[in-house]
Amino acid sequence: MSTVVLLTMTGLGLGALYFLIASGLSLIFGLMDVLNFAHGALLSIGAYGTWWAASGNLPGAGPGGAGFVLAVLFGTAVGTAAAVLLELAVVRPLYTRPREQVLATVGVGLAVPALLSGIWGSDARTFPGPKALSGTFGLFGAQVPVNRLVLVAAALVVLVALRLFLGRTRHGLVVRAGVEDRAMVTALGIDVRKAFTLVFAIGGCVAALGGALGGLYFGSVDPRQGTSLLIFAFVVVVTGGMGSVSGAAVASVVIGLVQQFANYYTAAGLGDLAVVVLLAALLLVRPRGLTGRLA
Repeated sequence: MSTVVLLTMTGLGLGALYFLIASGLSLIFGLMDVLNFAHGALLSIGAYGTWWAASGNLPGAGPGGAGFVLAVLFGTAVGTAAAVLLELAVVRPLYTRPREQVLATVGVGLAVPALLSGIWGSDARTFPGPKALSGTFGLFGAQVPVNRLVLVAAALVVLVALRLFLGRTRHGLVVRAGVEDRAMVTALGIDVRKAFTLVFAIGGCVAALGGALGGLYFGSVDPRQGTSLLIFAFVVVVTGGMGSVSGAAVASVVIGLVQQFANYYTAAGLGDLAVVVLLAALLLVRPRGLTGRLA
């Protein structure tokens, strides 16, 4: 019983991490029709920004208490700024040229890890997290890491915030209208480009937050972390339905649980294979994924 509880909580924590990455990816694709292959780079930037700040390089920031919160805010802000720069300098000039857009974002996704390796080396760096989040708590006989709850809580907050943004705010409605008929929205005097930049900023912010909290989950950061997690983020987006934030949330939970249970009850590494098999089986039955709509 305790093993099942531990695997379930660990799977939920991993699923929450996947959702933090995939939700921004799904949002950008669903609202802007942009497949951002540099999304993993934004996660790495957020992770390294948080690691750098929490290591004592930013005044007031540190590995514990309010200092760690400040470090996470710094890493998230750096990732958000990088996302805005990416949209303005790389993506915006290529909105009408999707093939060049894909190539450009792939190039950025390869360049950023190389840059991080050049600055801080290619070896993993120990993540300086708070001692309070490095412990465990008892649940039905299992000792569950506290940081799993932090990831789950962060994912729930992001899910609610994104749904409110899309359905209840003026900017969310403008973006959705701009996707449906950009010419009409522009004729009404609304600058759709600014709305699209906002969407990219939100996606980058969530990815950077995933990178910051991913350091807690793995206990370290390395330049290739964002690239490897991006693969599972794409699996989540396709499984949940392209452009569906709610679908991404459900798919993240399913994939996280399947991966953890398969890795434990079979050979190590077969969890990744189980996820791919699950995706293939789902696409045979439901080619549009679980939902296939933005909600």
